Amino acid sequence: MTWSFDQDKNVAALITKQVVDQGFPILHVIHYSDDHSWAFMCGTTSNPSDTLVVSMEQAVSFDTSLYEIATMPPGCIASRNSVEEDWLCERVDGI
Repeated sequence: MTWSFDQDKNVAALITKQVVDQGFPILHVIHYSDDHSWAFMCGTTSNPSDTLVVSMEQAVSFDTSLYEIATMPPGCIASRNSVEEDWLCERVDGI
């Protein structure tokens, strides 16, 4: 697949430990407006201690459907209730 994210593959991204260690699905993605960074979350925790730093390439390797939202603009959140559902993207002020 073509890399369409606005960050290079080796740039840091946030991801929850539950995705990495327990195989939880990525159900929420944040594309921050201030620095264009990305966060890939399972949606089961909001505890900062459950967050890891990985490369963008590592984060995307957990779920290739993330390529579908690679061009999502900064300041947006993509979410879904399960991996069987399509991503829904919305602009959110203040992220």
